[in-house]
Amino acid sequence: MPKISHKGQHMPASPIRKLSPFAEKAKLEGKKVYHLNIGQPDIETPEGMLNAVKNIDFKVWAYTASEGTLPYRKKLTEYYNKLNYNISPENIIVTTGGSEAITIAMSACLDPGDEVIIPEPFYANYNGFACQSDVVVKPILSYIENGFALPPISEFEKLITDKTKAIIICNPNNPTGYLYSAEEMQALKELVLKHDLYLFSDEAYREFCYDGRTFTSPMHLSGLDDNVIVMDTVSKRYSACGARLGCLITKNTEVLKAALKFAQARLSPGMVEQIAGEAAVDTPDAYFEIVNKEYTHRRDVLVNALNQMEGVYCPNPGGAFYVVAQLPIDNADKFCQWMLESFSYENQTVMMAPATGFYSTAGAGLNEVRMAYVLNTNDLQAAMTCLEQALKIYPGRVINGQPIIAGVQN
Repeated sequence: MPKISHKGQHMPASPIRKLSPFAEKAKLEGKKVYHLNIGQPDIETPEGMLNAVKNIDFKVWAYTASEGTLPYRKKLTEYYNKLNYNISPENIIVTTGGSEAITIAMSACLDPGDEVIIPEPFYANYNGFACQSDVVVKPILSYIENGFALPPISEFEKLITDKTKAIIICNPNNPTGYLYSAEEMQALKELVLKHDLYLFSDEAYREFCYDGRTFTSPMHLSGLDDNVIVMDTVSKRYSACGARLGCLITKNTEVLKAALKFAQARLSPGMVEQIAGEAAVDTPDAYFEIVNKEYTHRRDVLVNALNQMEGVYCPNPGGAFYVVAQLPIDNADKFCQWMLESFSYENQTVMMAPATGFYSTAGAGLNEVRMAYVLNTNDLQAAMTCLEQALKIYPGRVINGQPIIAGVQN
């Protein structure tokens, strides 16, 4: 039988989705599964976006321009310029989800063997996209003890070689929820200019900043026009994950020319999605105010519940809708599978994402999980009750480095 490719063998499985078969089996057994593993909000999609789809009237479902329709790119320009990005429609390439924006950016800017530095834990699919592009990820650890703040610039400097081509950030961060400060962004600016690097900025969670904190994009910083590639999506902003609509933004004309060739190779983004996207830009600010308030409340419910559990630590994130929590367990992958396969409390259980898949450093995140607070507060509270009960009886429970069995320290 022909063998699969070396790349196929080394493509990492998604920590977000790899346990889905166990979740489906649990449901078949009659268990209610609380899905905290994936960033699929239960917030309603804006009515204007849905109505735009319902009212579509065309005779031919045709290709669009490879860079996206001009009407949609003009509407996107309105949105971004309201945020002081100072761009034109020519600076935008519409993509099939934020994922394609990332893969096109990598393909346009990076050669096989080039190195990218990414603070970890990071969005798990960066590993997969790098594998597809034969790019080498050079991780730089951030730590739960300080809320996963940006590592010191001196640590970045240690990793830079003649193969280093880019730094990738996700701000606010997935999976940690950390929101980079203006000072941290300024430090990154100075670093990429010093070493002539690209700065890829994944801004999927831009709207979700809490406690009065503000979002700083590298697009707000002067002197970076040739360095910055923004990768964005409507998935989280408008609770429209299934639309698969994103974009790549840059003022670097050479990158745009190269990116367009990759966009042409996949033909075009969807017509219906862009019609919905046009309408989405007119979503009133009141929608985001309500959503922000709701996520802030959900965050508080989740973080408070976690930090009240024995042996659990969870920093309070400044943005996005995720937390990474440290649990008193031996192995996050084993624990998350055990929760679905062997545990239930009042016929309920919880699906989480093992944090190991959000690291590139071997052995990192072994006792950490990522949870998305995308469920209503009643479900979040029920999920936390399940988790607390599970931790009491998990066979691989660990406190202060010592195995615990049924509450008795060995």
